[in-house]
Amino acid sequence: MKIPPFVLASASPARRRLLQTVGIEPIVRPSDFDESQIQLSEPAELVKTLAQYKAETVAPQFESALIMGCDSVLSINGEIHGKPADFSEAIARWQIMQGNFGDLYTGHALIDLNQNHTLVKSQVTKVYFAQMSDHAIKAYVATGEPLKCAGAFAIEGFGSFFVEKIAGCHSNVIGLSLPLLRHMLGELGYDVTDLWQ
Repeated sequence: MKIPPFVLASASPARRRLLQTVGIEPIVRPSDFDESQIQLSEPAELVKTLAQYKAETVAPQFESALIMGCDSVLSINGEIHGKPADFSEAIARWQIMQGNFGDLYTGHALIDLNQNHTLVKSQVTKVYFAQMSDHAIKAYVATGEPLKCAGAFAIEGFGSFFVEKIAGCHSNVIGLSLPLLRHMLGELGYDVTDLWQ
């Protein structure tokens, strides 16, 4: 079965770079879905629902495609965090995160327009953060990186200095679990190697 074009329904440069690193050149179509419409208190359900809405928003633009929608949040002490709104929120968030750990949830929705089939799954990775001084927190937030990321950190950027360890899927923390994507493609009858450029 010939694999259709792969569409990433996300504006995330980190997700795009991650796919490019493993030989997938996605068609990028950000969904611009208004996430504030969805209010759910369970992180796995929240990210799955948002990922599905993002993929479904983009789907009508294509006749034949695999459309991947993703969404990530960080849960710390039972509280869900997305992207911080501003610098002061990012600083306050890091004051809670430093020396602590959180669960990074990413929802994955894969729509196969050719087979009229949708898969929706989530992956969770435990992230342990370093003890940090107020100076280090302010310096990191001043880079601007935390404002662009769910959980206020990027493990593939400056934030990697402040992640002590992770338990689980590494790429999930970047915003897309590559092992989970491989499984989802397999469930639809495709081989991930067919996407290699």
